[in-house]
Amino acid sequence: MSFSSTPAPGALPILVVEDEPAVMEFMRAALERNGYATVPAVSGVEALALLAGGEYLGVITDMRTPGGVSGADVHAWIGAHRIDLAARVIFVTGDTVNEDTAAVLQHTGAPFVEKPFRVQQLIAMVEKTFGKPQ
Repeated sequence: MSFSSTPAPGALPILVVEDEPAVMEFMRAALERNGYATVPAVSGVEALALLAGGEYLGVITDMRTPGGVSGADVHAWIGAHRIDLAARVIFVTGDTVNEDTAAVLQHTGAPFVEKPFRVQQLIAMVEKTFGKPQ
């Protein structure tokens, strides 16, 4: 039996919204090594453009992204325009003590991973929220 970490042909990718290059590369490598395809977005603005025209297994978004569209804004847009993805959003944040962040997490009920995180924490949350890779 051979193990392949290459995503299955036709498998839907995960949209990863993260503006810090090192964190983006860490998440992409972790996800891809575990069999998930990924599509990067460096801002909430870019994420909305990609969401408007693409199909995704789920969305992992940093809470704070440049360009005036936050992770919370991306989640709200998904709830209004891509209801099929509404239950498949994971927030990444390094600031859970911030009142605004805490309020968004409580209001949305979306799962989150707190920075800094380990690969296994991320993969466990992705498997629980999006399912195992196809």
